Amino acid sequence: MKCCGLITTQKEPVPLKSIEVELEVKDHVATVVSTLNYQNQEDKPLEAVFVFPLPGDAAVCHFSAKIGQTQIVAEVKEKQQAREDYDDALSSGQQAFLLEESEQSPDIFTLSVGSLPPGESASIRLEYITELAVQADDGLRFSLPAVLNPRYEPQGSGGTEAATVQVTSVPASQIPYSLSFSARVSSPRPVSKVESNCSLDPLQYLNKEQTQATVKLAGGHKFDRDVELLIYYKDAHQPTAVVEAGQASAKPGSLMGDPVVMLSLYPEFPESVMSSLSSCGEFVFLMDRSGSMSCSTSHSKPKETRIGSARDTLLLLLKSLPMGCYFNVYSFGSSYQHIFPKSVEYSDQTLEEAVKKVEEMTANLGGTEILQPLKHIYNQPCIPKQPRQLFVFTDGEVSNTKEVINLVKKNSGSHRCFSFGIGEGASSALINGLAKKGRGHAQFITGADRMQTKVMQSLRFALQPAVVDISIKWDLPKQVSATVLSPPITTLFQGQRSLVYAQLTGKSSEGAQGSVTVNYKLAGQPSKTQLHFSLKPAEDTGLTVHRLGARVLIRSLEMEEREDRGEKGEAVKEKVVELSVKSGVSSSFTAFIAVNKSDGKPIEGPLIHRNVPTPIMLSGIFAKCASYSAAKSLPKIKNKGRFVPLCGSIQPMSFSACSFSSDSLDMTLDRPMLQRNTNEPKLPYRDPFLQLVSLQKASGCWLLDPALAAALGKTSEELDQSKPASVKEEVWATILALIWLHASKTDSKGEWELLSLKAVSWLRAQNAPCVECVDAANTLLGCKVQRDVLGL
Repeated sequence: MKCCGLITTQKEPVPLKSIEVELEVKDHVATVVSTLNYQNQEDKPLEAVFVFPLPGDAAVCHFSAKIGQTQIVAEVKEKQQAREDYDDALSSGQQAFLLEESEQSPDIFTLSVGSLPPGESASIRLEYITELAVQADDGLRFSLPAVLNPRYEPQGSGGTEAATVQVTSVPASQIPYSLSFSARVSSPRPVSKVESNCSLDPLQYLNKEQTQATVKLAGGHKFDRDVELLIYYKDAHQPTAVVEAGQASAKPGSLMGDPVVMLSLYPEFPESVMSSLSSCGEFVFLMDRSGSMSCSTSHSKPKETRIGSARDTLLLLLKSLPMGCYFNVYSFGSSYQHIFPKSVEYSDQTLEEAVKKVEEMTANLGGTEILQPLKHIYNQPCIPKQPRQLFVFTDGEVSNTKEVINLVKKNSGSHRCFSFGIGEGASSALINGLAKKGRGHAQFITGADRMQTKVMQSLRFALQPAVVDISIKWDLPKQVSATVLSPPITTLFQGQRSLVYAQLTGKSSEGAQGSVTVNYKLAGQPSKTQLHFSLKPAEDTGLTVHRLGARVLIRSLEMEEREDRGEKGEAVKEKVVELSVKSGVSSSFTAFIAVNKSDGKPIEGPLIHRNVPTPIMLSGIFAKCASYSAAKSLPKIKNKGRFVPLCGSIQPMSFSACSFSSDSLDMTLDRPMLQRNTNEPKLPYRDPFLQLVSLQKASGCWLLDPALAAALGKTSEELDQSKPASVKEEVWATILALIWLHASKTDSKGEWELLSLKAVSWLRAQNAPCVECVDAANTLLGCKVQRDVLGL
């Protein structure tokens, strides 16, 4: 891993002096302005190439450079034309700047800074907008990516030869550039709090209503991890509509010339439907076991590995599945494995076999080839009356992101896909893309997040009745029509936001109103969500809504072009280029190009090429994380007709949990690395909660045995002596487990609520004398849990 910055001839990474980031959040939309300050300290002109991550759904809408007192604003051009203009400028001794999106993944960008004279400074300004995702606890998540993990390039993908890199440990205190980060938050509703995985200065409110606030990153932060903010509003689940006026200079009837509306819908389903969870389904779990999964989950949890946390979560998932369903567990790396040849019915026998195999899983399968196991899963015939639900766990390090997402989309009619990005640097384009195209839900687990909480929310979504026959009806004045820019809504979840963008054509009178109705069927019953809104454009929104709408339409057209590479695909590509140029929003077929055409003298002398490495987590290259067997290769970005590796030299930025046995390691990234000793003794679960969960049977009950006594902190004799005489052992054991969960784990109820419901259902079927049992269990465990709290 290495800090951002050029590499001088003395191998001193200094020219990137600082990064300044300003974030403005309006309700659930974020505008991010990043300024990168460079200085050429060599005695010859430089060309710098910087590869860096952005959120996968971001719309890059401004790029400019300032050299001395000269400000150069970039324009959007067709990508090949932009590359040729860049090369021509360098050939003639002019300064030029090129910003382009990776053709393989929309969350990777390449910035080329050309002909920077000796001693000269340059400030690069980059602006993008993005929507903030809703989290399990109703917070809005903003992530500023700092870490770009090496993207694994599958064999036969046509990439260039593997890179050999030098890995050298550098203490965080020696990172040669600084980061400043400030955020301004505003909303119609009060801002209740802002949290982060990094140290923040106290939140400052700007008005009495607390609807506006600012916050800054505390001093001394090193850009060695993603900066994540969680923003909480009071009464967050309020549907809203924002109408934005068109651009005055744009042609009426065009996307940029007409008003655009952004609708935020929060469907609320009847409690009677939400409480009836499905007892059927085929649940397929796909677990990443590549070498990078052996690294710690975060700086705050140095002893907790990604694979370890994923194992614990998978155990919880398996125990929470309903009787009557089918399931299977796949794991993948350079190859893939499955526990059963095909999905099997959920029973004590199959559950026990699966749990045993899951507990043995380590991060020892090499690279990250997710495409082949997905193809195998989709080739398996669906089980009648058992809707397929796919859960994907990965740290998101693949280079063929678009190919993977396209495969999920092709099979979206036969399943729902729930994706989980684990750790710093997980590809937002991959994780969000899997869920969006697979009609599911995406979650990111970083910092101090508990994976179990977020994953169990997704399991609840999977167990909820599927919403079908979704349609949108617009009610607008006669002279106004709506052209929807967003793809059709295919998924609705309780309390989760759905966004709709639409172009409004025609003129409306003062005070005109419109409404939109989303009709759907839930549990066989017709339902609807309706929103009324004013057609009067909002003030001070600029072109934010237009650019977000253009971004949504561009992504849809890009997907359409990939599905048809023929004549129709070429026409779609031309449409994307036209839309990208007119809206000023980046696409995979265009690039930002800026050329300094001032009357200054041409820059003379040989141009030195310097790659600018981004912060990278070479996960698992640590003494304490020695279970790495990954075959990783760095991204190859095709730039101006030639391939440019991400970096030629990589240095660690900060390893709070890991240490090197030597100062440097030489590695060829296409060869398997150190293998984990899979014969090492397996430690038993030390967490009493996980111990207790691991003992539950598929039916929902617990057995009265020494393992249960140990998990409850009691002896077998104490459990036997306290058992009411007329009560069966399994009933007594199950009530003891439920009492302990309700008394000891109330703060994490979301993690065990489903397996608790299964246990209560089993108890009801036994017609057991619960009153006597609950009283006896409370006495033994020293608790005061009421019977109605248990649901008995």
